[in-house]
Amino acid sequence: MFKNPRLRLGVALWLAGMAGVAAISFAVIPQLLLSAPEQVPAGLAIAASLLQSGALLALAVWVGVALSKPLGLGSPVFEAFVLGRNCTDPLRRQLLPALLVGLLVAALLVYLNGAAPPEIQSLGTQFQIPLVAKVLYGGITEEILMRWGLMTLLIWLPWRFLQQRSGPPLTAFIVFGIVTAALLFAAGHLPAVVAMGGGLSAPVVAYVMLGNTLPGILFGVLYWRLGLEAAMLAHATAHLVSVAVLQSAFNT
Repeated sequence: MFKNPRLRLGVALWLAGMAGVAAISFAVIPQLLLSAPEQVPAGLAIAASLLQSGALLALAVWVGVALSKPLGLGSPVFEAFVLGRNCTDPLRRQLLPALLVGLLVAALLVYLNGAAPPEIQSLGTQFQIPLVAKVLYGGITEEILMRWGLMTLLIWLPWRFLQQRSGPPLTAFIVFGIVTAALLFAAGHLPAVVAMGGGLSAPVVAYVMLGNTLPGILFGVLYWRLGLEAAMLAHATAHLVSVAVLQSAFNT
């Protein structure tokens, strides 16, 4: 349908990310509307969310497609797919490190769940996000937004203006991109806490920042060293395993 490989890559990534956008919109927005002071039609709210998130996702996809290659960053599985090549080899290289990081992050999430401030624990009883929405949005959409889009841009800017595009980006610029994207990834969860009725006390902010910055750094390293799909797999694995462990503990 699209002859330009970069355009095909962009469309494939956008469609994958929109699966997560749709899942989270249909799962969360009706719950948020229940506590809204004004009555807003659910269909209208969901449509607005899809349009807004779809536009932001398209911007992140474009940034990654346009800027990642000179930095040595990439999406080898998606790239192989859109070029009609075998996806197995790049996926095989990513799989074990991604699973190990996913298990490590899952252990962190399980530990933090037991140490969550009371305000966070009460939110868990008010809002229920289906596992499929967590996996699709967290594992795919967030990685496109935060790693493919934001982290790539944060590395490209100093490489372009300070390094003058001379050679591969300095390790310092890569570390800057990984850490800054992870911090912004964590901070981006704070408005969701407020939207769900929680307060931003010091313990809540510390909990949210710690529980998202550390995983974000690990996902960023995977993106840098192995490709975007490694970060996606690790993020999805963390959700799958942590939810399974917590549900098992709750049922026993």
